[in-house]
Amino acid sequence: MKAYYHLPGLFEFYPLYRAFLPLFFSHREYFYDWCDIGSVYGAPADCIWGGGRVGFGDEPPEKAAELMREYGISARLTFSNSLIREEHLADRKCNALCALFENSGTAGNGIIICSDLLLQYLKRRYPGFYFVSSTTKVLTEFRQLEEELKREEFRWVVPDFRLNKAYAGLEALPDALKQKVEFLCNECCRFDCPDRKECYENVSRKNMGEAGEDHVCVSPDAKRGYRFSDAMQNPGFIGTEDIQQYYLPNGFSHFKIEGRGLGSALILEFLLYYMTKPAYHLKVREEIYLDSMLDLF
Repeated sequence: MKAYYHLPGLFEFYPLYRAFLPLFFSHREYFYDWCDIGSVYGAPADCIWGGGRVGFGDEPPEKAAELMREYGISARLTFSNSLIREEHLADRKCNALCALFENSGTAGNGIIICSDLLLQYLKRRYPGFYFVSSTTKVLTEFRQLEEELKREEFRWVVPDFRLNKAYAGLEALPDALKQKVEFLCNECCRFDCPDRKECYENVSRKNMGEAGEDHVCVSPDAKRGYRFSDAMQNPGFIGTEDIQQYYLPNGFSHFKIEGRGLGSALILEFLLYYMTKPAYHLKVREEIYLDSMLDLF
């Protein structure tokens, strides 16, 4: 089996992918042959259907769509706002994005979604998309994950990262459901965080431009921000050895890399760690760093 990575920053990190993708496809010897790119996901700035993170990508959507078409990669719109109301469904910008991406390219494009209201609207209006159940639903009980996996409208389901090591339940899943699980690999959030759902709802309100106090993270390490070295110590972390030694042999092949709210330099470190052979880390780094069009920080 092959691991398929779903990468962050369709709009947010367009310049990075503009430099990285030609390297990935023209020098496959630099990269592990057991992995590939499953999709690139994201949402532009001022996107009220957006969730999970506040989108900040300002590249024209047409350029992002063209890049994904060029390399035959699935584009995913991150429309995981959990607080969508009926009046939000007519938003012109979000509908225009759907019209642009619905039938763009040969790989088939998707939408990452939380709200059932929005899901039903999109299924009727834009039937060309596939749908991914968002981790922002915070499905922390295994029975919740099983029920979500059984829903026919979802091609993939991203459980809460705290189910990543629920080995007994995962192994007992039928093969067809195993192929629908998409694990969030590199979450840095505190494993016992009680406020994850509230945090996502706060982001949803911000994306809709609604007033409200910022969510205050109570983690003792919150001031450190995201650090990959910290994420690697998280009990829910999935590394390359885990993928090769446990997940792939047990029938799981889809893995989501988070990072839309981070900088390009850190996203590059994810691409190096998860996809690039160690002997070629420096070579890939140099190729990217020497691209004068990139602002890596």
